[in-house]
Amino acid sequence: MPRIFILGDIRRGGLLAIAAALLFGLSTPAAKLIVGSVDPLLLAGLLYLGSGLGLTLFRLFRRRDGLHLARADYPWLACMVLFGGAIGPALLMQGLTATTGSAASLLLTLEGVFTALIAWIVFREPFNRRIGLGMAAIFLGAVLLGLRGSPGHAGLLGALAITGACLAWAIDNNCTAKIADVDALTLAAIKGVCAGIFNIAIALAVGSRLPALPEIGAAATVGFLGYGLSLVLFVLALREIGAARTGAYFSTAPFIGALIGLVALREPLTVTLAVAGLLMTIGVWLHLTEAPAAPEPTSPP
Repeated sequence: MPRIFILGDIRRGGLLAIAAALLFGLSTPAAKLIVGSVDPLLLAGLLYLGSGLGLTLFRLFRRRDGLHLARADYPWLACMVLFGGAIGPALLMQGLTATTGSAASLLLTLEGVFTALIAWIVFREPFNRRIGLGMAAIFLGAVLLGLRGSPGHAGLLGALAITGACLAWAIDNNCTAKIADVDALTLAAIKGVCAGIFNIAIALAVGSRLPALPEIGAAATVGFLGYGLSLVLFVLALREIGAARTGAYFSTAPFIGALIGLVALREPLTVTLAVAGLLMTIGVWLHLTEAPAAPEPTSPP
């Protein structure tokens, strides 16, 4: 019998998820600047290793013990590392080589759609029509981006790679929700170190070379902020509102990245990109404006 998730503080959980989205949204155009000079798989490893090592040092400095992993938590942690730390970022970095930063950022809204679908179908989290309509709008916007291969839009191969990354992270999000009561720093640090070592080892084995120290430092910094601290905030949000709603709030991240791509990277704003962005904005707005469920009446003592 699957466990039925009980919602906590929707407002607090939403703010935590949006803060996580802000950090992650900034990381996508930042990674786009680096990926041209660093092998995509190697860059994915450097991002996560920077995340894991930074959080490990922070956790040691904090000197505070959280809830520890139980034996039953290890399969969920392994799935987090494999899908969220290894497969997801590798696909994203590969997709960034074939897309603009703004188009790639908008495509990342699919992560929230996939997260919600898995949470509702597999883990039986609450569902309503408003969230479903929002998912449909986000998906339609992603289809518009994926079908256009002209400059300024995601080409088909790049779109497929980023869609695969979103699916991998959706699996990761739902696995993380199963052990969200474990100390958030512990989870994020373990995931970062393991995924970083895994991706770097594979990249070096197939002939990639480590970049210069400035690129390594830049990747580590982006990883610590956009993947490390962002994940800590994401896990805290999971405790309050579950994987489906956290994924919905987290869908604000791509718009942050898209705006930065358009302004800082001077990428073109075209009709298709604008229409796709509008559809995805409507979808995210439907998610964010969901009315909290009324509390169940309690019997007097």
